[in-house]
Amino acid sequence: MNALPTSPHSRIPASSDGAQAKARDLRLRKHADYQRVYKSARKQFSSSMSWFMARQADASSELAAANTIQISGAIRASAAGPRVGLTVGKVLGKAHDRNRIKRRMREAVRRHIAELPVGVDLVLHPKHSVLTMEFAKLDAEVLRIFRQAATQFATQTTGQMKTQAHA
Repeated sequence: MNALPTSPHSRIPASSDGAQAKARDLRLRKHADYQRVYKSARKQFSSSMSWFMARQADASSELAAANTIQISGAIRASAAGPRVGLTVGKVLGKAHDRNRIKRRMREAVRRHIAELPVGVDLVLHPKHSVLTMEFAKLDAEVLRIFRQAATQFATQTTGQMKTQAHA
């Protein structure tokens, strides 16, 4: 059986094209990034979760510079892709419940991450109902949030471009 090797820290198969590193790049990881998103965004609500969206702090400078980074032997441009963070607090249940919520959310996010524009940071706060709802409904809810976030990001971007043009 020709299985790809896996990383000891992740269940995502390691591949020569840096797919594992790419999946890792799509997550918010640092506390400071979460705090920046919370401070620069208004809390928004959906039926099964609340969410925050903000522009990445260095997205414009990264896109302009087209920096390159080394990923498992291959060099690629670091286009500040969208990043998504999940917060599942202890109020949502015991560890096994919270872990299940996070697994379900990560899969829904993975399926629809392409809907988010480059340069967006998004933080999702699922409600306890995510644990028991049908996955198809959760998937549709995440897709709806991503599309709404993309629309809001586009209007913010055009608004900023107009103010810069008038300045």
